[in-house]
Amino acid sequence: MSLDGPGDADTRVVRIYQALREAVVDGRLAAGDRVPATRDLAGQLGVARGTVTSAYDRLTAEGFLESRPGSGTYVADVVLGAARPTRRRARAGAVRPLSLWDVDPGPAATRNRRLHDLSIGLPDPGLFPLETWRRLVSTQLRRSRLEEATYGGRGSWRLQHEIARMLGLSRSVVASADDVVVTAGAQQAIDLVARVLVAPRTVVAVEDPGYAAVHRLLETHRAAVRGVPVDEEGLVVDALPPEARLVYVTPSHQFPTGVTLSMARRTALLRWAAEHDAVIVEDDYDSEYRYSQQPLEPLQSLDRDGRVVYVGTFSKSLLPALRTGYLVPPRSLTPALREAKRVTTWEGDLTTQGALAEFLAEGHHAAHVRRATRVYRERRAVVLDALSRLDEVLDVVPSVAGLHVCTTFRDAGADDRAVVRRAAARGVRVEALSDRYRDQPSRPGISIGFAGIDVAEIPDAMGRLQEAVLGSAGV
Repeated sequence: MSLDGPGDADTRVVRIYQALREAVVDGRLAAGDRVPATRDLAGQLGVARGTVTSAYDRLTAEGFLESRPGSGTYVADVVLGAARPTRRRARAGAVRPLSLWDVDPGPAATRNRRLHDLSIGLPDPGLFPLETWRRLVSTQLRRSRLEEATYGGRGSWRLQHEIARMLGLSRSVVASADDVVVTAGAQQAIDLVARVLVAPRTVVAVEDPGYAAVHRLLETHRAAVRGVPVDEEGLVVDALPPEARLVYVTPSHQFPTGVTLSMARRTALLRWAAEHDAVIVEDDYDSEYRYSQQPLEPLQSLDRDGRVVYVGTFSKSLLPALRTGYLVPPRSLTPALREAKRVTTWEGDLTTQGALAEFLAEGHHAAHVRRATRVYRERRAVVLDALSRLDEVLDVVPSVAGLHVCTTFRDAGADDRAVVRRAAARGVRVEALSDRYRDQPSRPGISIGFAGIDVAEIPDAMGRLQEAVLGSAGV
């Protein structure tokens, strides 16, 4: 709002009135929006408080504003009735993005809370120790802690230390605090690797089926992304394109099938990377949750040539909302990765990092993972029991970890997308396996998450899914 130009007090009242009225009419101010206090707006505009008060009084009398004692002044809910426009959007504009980013936004994503949500990769937020977290965040917000946060530093070194300790104890990852780069989730970790290693047309090999969000990220760096098949032993190393300089894998719990990369394949992949001067990005996204055997050693701990960048996240073990991950690269890459982070997000959220460091140090993370694993094991067992009643139609892909199970149809011609649609019509959200394929011939199947649904709701959810599946089989 501007009052530039000459005018007496009455003229200024009219200008303020007209500016606010127009903002309400065209939707820039929506019903329920709070308008500035008269004293504040007067100070911003350099006019007497009474001038603003007069404009507000007129708008209130005409039904555009309403005063709520003890709260403030708001845009009235009844203004212009049902014909009132929604909040105005930015101008359409003639500027176009590069073709890589010229995508169809499609319909806005929505989540119907009435559904049984069996989406994959979502932990149960109800298990998170919120009171403990609130206490730790509150401690970080003390002024003395805030004064420690400066530009150009290394972020939370304490968190780096705790992550290195955690990984050494739980995953046999070889790392010191100086080897850990804290990131805003695994997606940023992979973005940093791409910034440092991927030039336009660099060939990057990915698992197929695999994680489409990473594929898309790599494409934005102008990489030539090639899908490599996955079988019961994981990534088929012999099918890797010889010109690939980066290989992205999820060896502990392949996404989305759930298979584990065998030791023979791990050895072969490391040997292949050394022979082809390639780097392996090992995404260990949900290995915390294991339900039977001890995990195989990560590629990072088997690596003798400095070829593996180990990536992890707290999005599965704690909450996606924390947006905190990490990577452990070979030391030859660490300075470049730290610089790539500095020029993009600086230190990140130091309050969250500090709280998470204390959370790890006090043992809350390990305790939470143990407790959540017991809960998820029970839910997983109920899902698997229900799937056993579909064994004439579906095969369960063997898996020992993670927050979802994957199935494949025995009939290679089954339409898994149609099953997903029928399941949604019955109030159940699942995912079609064929949607995760890139270059390889797709195989129909259903991926089922079990972490985000209460165990008592699973029988009903799986019963509805069974109806959708058997409908496709004509049973």
